[in-house]
Amino acid sequence: MIEDKLIPFESIRELCKEQRAKGKVLVFTNGCFDIVHSGHVLYLEEAKALGDILVLGLNSDASVTRLKGESRPINSEIDRAIVLAGLEAIDYVVIFGEDTPENLIREVGPDILVKGGDWRPDQIVGADFVLASGGIVKSLSYKKGISTTAILERLCKKNS
Repeated sequence: MIEDKLIPFESIRELCKEQRAKGKVLVFTNGCFDIVHSGHVLYLEEAKALGDILVLGLNSDASVTRLKGESRPINSEIDRAIVLAGLEAIDYVVIFGEDTPENLIREVGPDILVKGGDWRPDQIVGADFVLASGGIVKSLSYKKGISTTAILERLCKKNS
């Protein structure tokens, strides 16, 4: 059920510890996911294929506004979390309020940390921690021209 995938920040460490004790490989990614599109879905499927459990850190509404501007997010954090939790590839969604997922990454302690191909591994927040813990950091595929910003720009052009 979708509700079972929505995990409070305070509970994620213990949940990941339990999964790791079962021998599961934990993959972590994060983002705003303001308007979920095909690029997101393909990226998340690719991320899930790298391990057993995919944990997604979702920027809170306040965090998205600080990062993207006053007109964002378009969809609320709970709406975004429900849509993402509805995707088969995602095992857990955790909302975080900081501008970066650094603290959440330390709570999860992923075996594999991933971001989209528009990020170089040396730019990925938390990479130092994951690498120092013996984990892997990867940039995955990127679908050029498919982004929330591009979708919003096209929508604005159509409506002007």
